[in-house]
Amino acid sequence: MTMTQLAIIGGTGLTRLEGLKIIDRKPIETPFGIPSADYIIGELDAKTVIFLARHGDPHIIPPHKINYRANIWGLKELGVRQIIAVAAVGGITSKMAPAHIAVPDQIIDYSYGRKHTFFEEDLEEVTHIDFTSPYSAELREKLISAAANAQITVTPTGTYGCTQGPRLETAAEIQRMERDGCDLVGMTGMPEAALAKEQGIDYAALGVVANWAAGKTEGEITMAEIEQNLHKGMADTAKLLKAFIARL
Repeated sequence: MTMTQLAIIGGTGLTRLEGLKIIDRKPIETPFGIPSADYIIGELDAKTVIFLARHGDPHIIPPHKINYRANIWGLKELGVRQIIAVAAVGGITSKMAPAHIAVPDQIIDYSYGRKHTFFEEDLEEVTHIDFTSPYSAELREKLISAAANAQITVTPTGTYGCTQGPRLETAAEIQRMERDGCDLVGMTGMPEAALAKEQGIDYAALGVVANWAAGKTEGEITMAEIEQNLHKGMADTAKLLKAFIARL
């Protein structure tokens, strides 16, 4: 069942892709359950893409309850070869200011209890994947180039730390993550990236900084602050994605 080769997974702040002309909706049942939402088949700048709302439509599935395996399996069934994953994140290091966009190149996984592999039952042999580079270098370079063409500043590298959620982190946890080398903190980067790798799908991410991480500023992190930063960051992300798709 081949529909198109490119999929965009939208996270918090990107439940819709502006300018996407919806052609069809595909509900899919997988051996791993029901995906977060119907897969939206659409056209953007005369190019066919698939869009999936990671947290559901409406946005009601918390990070630790997302059926990542069903989401990725369904995309594979639709013939997807490339995934651009968009996610709201917290900024840890100084270059990751709110409303900024990063194209991470590494991940550290702090999540737990999630169904994180397709290779656990009915195996003919134990299967391991090389996860040295969790993101596709080719896709990352194309995103960085598209950002330059759209005159959007991005940070072309960074380490994404994936926490369990849905609560935000403590200041001490962020201090530990920074010592570990994390530049960004989010809740959905894993096992999504690893599952895509298991299915042979090229995968890259756009981290849209919604706020400074815990302890990086005085006072509490508020949803109003997050929404304001996401409004700008996601608008730039949409421009970047359009520039990327236009060059396909």
